[in-house]
Amino acid sequence: MRRTYGDVVAVDSLDLEVAEGEVYGFLGPNGAGKSTAVRMLCTLASLSSGSAEVAGYDVASESSLVRLNIGVALQDAALDGKLTGRETLMLQGRYYGLERSAIANRVQELSPLLEMEAIDRRVSTYSGGMKRRLDLAAALMHNPEVLFLDEPTTGLDPISRAVVWEQIRCLNRDLGMTIFLTTQYLEEADVLTHRVGILSEGRLAAEGTPDELKRSVGSDVVMVRVAGDPEAAERAVAAVPGISQTEVYGNEVSAATGDGASVISPVAVALSEAGIEVRDLSIHPTTLDDVFLELTGARIEVEE
Repeated sequence: MRRTYGDVVAVDSLDLEVAEGEVYGFLGPNGAGKSTAVRMLCTLASLSSGSAEVAGYDVASESSLVRLNIGVALQDAALDGKLTGRETLMLQGRYYGLERSAIANRVQELSPLLEMEAIDRRVSTYSGGMKRRLDLAAALMHNPEVLFLDEPTTGLDPISRAVVWEQIRCLNRDLGMTIFLTTQYLEEADVLTHRVGILSEGRLAAEGTPDELKRSVGSDVVMVRVAGDPEAAERAVAAVPGISQTEVYGNEVSAATGDGASVISPVAVALSEAGIEVRDLSIHPTTLDDVFLELTGARIEVEE
């Protein structure tokens, strides 16, 4: 599918398939087209060209059926501050035609997402984290087949984030719910998703399980932060046997290697012999952040 705004291409021939019962992570730097892609899949934005099906229904010709079968929690929670949390959930249930008894049961089932002492307070008194959790609960009221979560834990404190993570796991594990997740937190994608797609400039740059993507970059990464010329540091590091690839980002040099423990000492010696002042030298296993950096040339900027 493709989406343009005049001469600007927001989503460029995006082609992907998410299996039933899968948690799919969607990553990309700001402006990569993640939110636009989600809005098209949720029928909130039209496709400039191409086609897409969600829950077996075409997003263009069967948009009403798509909406009946999906739950959506976008970045900006659409909540009425004059309602209480309970009233918000009850109203959402009525929108989907649920009976009063079913609504009461769903509110009880979703209560772990909320602080029960706050559920009868007006939403205007909620913190940002509580609003995010209420918005997620509202998206789950009708027990959707597919759940779209656009950065669901941004701005949450660690305890609230853990609650949301556990709820996502339960929805997928216990109900087999398909979840399409965009996130700023690479750790979140690593621990929650079955597969990850990395979007860069509107196109899918890579796709696979978190472990597959990490193995594609290398088993370890040596990071060097220097005070002097990073280009000279890169040349020195690249000459060390066992280093497969190097990149410069600001005053840092990253080096992929199959065995970080065996090369870190030779790297230190090579930098010393080249007269490079080293501020920091460390080794760590490959993370999704390294994959992201390798594919997009940027790190995700987390906006709290």
